[in-house]
Amino acid sequence: GLAVMHSQGSDYLDIGNNPRVGTKRYMAPEVLSEQIRTDCFESYKKTDIWAYGLVLWEIARRTVVNGIVEEYRPPFFDAVPSDPSFEDMKKVVCVDQQTPVVPNRLFSDSVLSALAKIMKECWYQSPSARLTALRIKKTLKKLNNSLEKPKPEQ
Repeated sequence: GLAVMHSQGSDYLDIGNNPRVGTKRYMAPEVLSEQIRTDCFESYKKTDIWAYGLVLWEIARRTVVNGIVEEYRPPFFDAVPSDPSFEDMKKVVCVDQQTPVVPNRLFSDSVLSALAKIMKECWYQSPSARLTALRIKKTLKKLNNSLEKPKPEQ
């Protein structure tokens, strides 16, 4: 919903005319508080990182660990109505500064524990403190490589 067109050559940014569009449940704090720098392409990338962390959370909740898995729930299911308003989300994300609860069972698995760390670092209130897409990519690649290495025989 916050799709923008950016031309690297001319640094032209076409944002349309409404910064308050998109799936409210996935909106970053700076969008909900209407503090996003709409003239800066980097700002939109940071909002995507917030939403990416929420998608990771959804995936991790649905991953079986020791035979346990949660049923599907959208982000902030326990804090807002099923069709939250902009104001509902603003209160939870900006005023109360809530983030989704990461299930404790994830920390018993090294991969899911690493994913939990990534998702939490996507949810910083300050956009500049969030991970970059490149940092996430490198961390996931390193995590994947650690899984592919054959274990030495004993």
